[in-house]
Amino acid sequence: MNRFMKQTATWLMAALVLCLMTATVLAAGADKSAKEQEKLAKEQAKIVKQRAEIDELSAKALARLYEKVPSAERVIENCYAYATLSNTGVKLGLFGDAHGRGLAVNNETGETLYMRMKEMGLGIGLGVKEYDLIFVIGTETAWHSFISGDIKFASAAEAAASDGAAGDSMEGASIAANGVWVYQITKKGLTLDASIKGTKIYPDKKLNQSFEQSE
Repeated sequence: MNRFMKQTATWLMAALVLCLMTATVLAAGADKSAKEQEKLAKEQAKIVKQRAEIDELSAKALARLYEKVPSAERVIENCYAYATLSNTGVKLGLFGDAHGRGLAVNNETGETLYMRMKEMGLGIGLGVKEYDLIFVIGTETAWHSFISGDIKFASAAEAAASDGAAGDSMEGASIAANGVWVYQITKKGLTLDASIKGTKIYPDKKLNQSFEQSE
């Protein structure tokens, strides 16, 4: 009887140890999952905040444009698509650098993409630290080229020579590429004959990712 009780006690002890080990493993897994969820939530909140900052920048850029060139509001409303890129020249909120950020909006499809801008050469950034670029995109082909990051901006003269549309039909805008025009606004006002040759604009993969909580 004593032997049986000892065996039973041993089995019970082993079962208890096994249960404790299982509980420990499950608790560790749950803790890891909770930390991962917390990290994901923070990253998503950061993206939402950055999007909101860019939305505000875009609205301000358009407001400044419409103040300087009232006819531009009709142009933006009726064009195939448009984009706003703002270079603040300083660190913007959660952003760690001064590269331009902005939005590309397709009036036909309703698609909206967040974009980034980097100056690869002298171009418009020479001596200008803060400015807005508002692009008018006239065709579907130009839109896909723009949002893919493959668009190559030419000098005003080069673009004018290859673009079939009349750039002077939009007051204050310069031809940037085939089917694309640009307004440049600085602290001093509207810049005529803006040249953005050498400027790289491409989609922001991080801000364009979709997640349920941001919808």
